[in-house]
Amino acid sequence: MKKLQNTLYVTTPDKYLSLDGENVVILQEQNEIGRVPLHNLDGIVTFGYTGASPALMGKCAKDGKSLVFMSGSGRFLARVEGQASGNVFLRRQQYRFADDPEISLKISENMIAAKLYNSRWVLERTVRDHELRIDKVKFKSKSEYLKNSIHKAFNAENLDELRGIEGEAASVYFSVFDDMILQQKEDFFFKSRSKRPPLDRVNAMLSFAYSFATGMCASALEAVGLDPYVGFMHTDRPGRRSLALDLLEEFIALMCDRFVLMLINKRMIGTSDFEQREDGAVLLTDNGRKTFITAWQNRKHEEIKHPFLGEKVEWGLLPYVQALLLARYIRGDLDCYPPFMWK
Repeated sequence: MKKLQNTLYVTTPDKYLSLDGENVVILQEQNEIGRVPLHNLDGIVTFGYTGASPALMGKCAKDGKSLVFMSGSGRFLARVEGQASGNVFLRRQQYRFADDPEISLKISENMIAAKLYNSRWVLERTVRDHELRIDKVKFKSKSEYLKNSIHKAFNAENLDELRGIEGEAASVYFSVFDDMILQQKEDFFFKSRSKRPPLDRVNAMLSFAYSFATGMCASALEAVGLDPYVGFMHTDRPGRRSLALDLLEEFIALMCDRFVLMLINKRMIGTSDFEQREDGAVLLTDNGRKTFITAWQNRKHEEIKHPFLGEKVEWGLLPYVQALLLARYIRGDLDCYPPFMWK
């Protein structure tokens, strides 16, 4: 259970939510383990098929407070919300922002700057932890390039220029990705990014991680009332969750890339966890996916201190926190959107 910026998150599956007067009561096996005044909350987000009483759902609907149900893996299931919650107006404002090139650029600059900042942090962390096992001069050079790219991103004149800056910086970052693979070098290597299909074991895991994280971002946006299909940097395309892909940019290096490197370097995954198909695609086996998902779920429960909120947050809740901050910016509650920049 965690309360963040007036939103209550219930992250364990064996809890039941009920209403007692003006309080939300959290129950486990019919025993009360906590309660929160409902008037202090803007909404409630539950994970893992957590139940809620009809009285609580009715009260949330009446008072205009959203009650969101997510699966244990973070997939959006349903939302109970009141008539006056303002999500229609939030989405209309989102669409206006998406149609405004200047506002879209402003939001996208923050997201891409955060991506480059966090990517640089991954390189710096590698230098700090494995200085004797890598080419420190090369890593410092790439890190300096990313640092300069952050300044360029904030000064981009349009979205096309910003996409170009991001693309070049990504190439520089991935140019040393193979150097960060420190174990099982004969079996795991990275030459270039291949997506559809992934052509080696590392790309197979990267694609799997990106898919998981994209789903988390889409569910988070849906939970706060935003449309995950209408983005600011990624253009509209039928079936593409453009805003989820925008939000993913902030987390891709920390949440996905470092996770894949951890699985390899800690020997948590091996060659037997992959299969190669006739078309050259390399995919995780059933056992490989199980190993991956188990480690992913464990990772989601680790806590970090959010640099903007100043309070501890589980890794798995980061997309929901950022989606909430984005929604508050779009509503006009914040002067700018504060992206997630890990410190």
